[in-house]
Amino acid sequence: MPETLHTATSFAGAEAEFDAAWRDPRHTQFELPAHDVNKVLAERYSLKPPMHFTRTMLWDMEMKKAWDPATYISYVVSRSHSWGRHNLEPGCERFFRSSMQIGWIRPDRGQVLEEVFINRDTRRIFFLGRPEMTDEKGERIYASDYQPLFHVEHAAAGSEAAPLNAWRIVLLTKQNDQRYTEPFKQMAEEGLLPGFLEIYIQRDLNAALSRR
Repeated sequence: MPETLHTATSFAGAEAEFDAAWRDPRHTQFELPAHDVNKVLAERYSLKPPMHFTRTMLWDMEMKKAWDPATYISYVVSRSHSWGRHNLEPGCERFFRSSMQIGWIRPDRGQVLEEVFINRDTRRIFFLGRPEMTDEKGERIYASDYQPLFHVEHAAAGSEAAPLNAWRIVLLTKQNDQRYTEPFKQMAEEGLLPGFLEIYIQRDLNAALSRR
């Protein structure tokens, strides 16, 4: 199994690490308002054929996106690789991934390394940024230093009939830096679905989706 620095060994450990980073006043935190997926679809999109989006669909998207970000967040990630998937405590699993991502507030691209922790029972996923790790070939790889490391939580919340897309991020800045929250504030103001949901609906559900 690949080794990482400061690794959590359980989903509970990953949650505790995220929460500690979230509470640190030096860090920069942002939480998007949870999207009521069907409400946003009805108000802001034309969708053919008509469909009712479920929490099962939302979780399917989250699982696929976690393993294959180059497909589902191609507007951010230009290349990705995931490996080392294995079970943790019951209902939970972990794997590792590297990706080339565009910066949050600058156009540079760099390598991002993350440990990914999945809880299938609560339908939550933590992505914990790492400065370095060992890949499946036993080679040491390093994150680019073009921006701070960051942790992200994705969740398929709500009910089966009324799913909520939940998302929050904490950047491990040395002091709180609100420049990093601006892109997320713009996303919230637009009131649209995240791009990965648009991609999933069109790609996996074979629906024609257009913004109004």
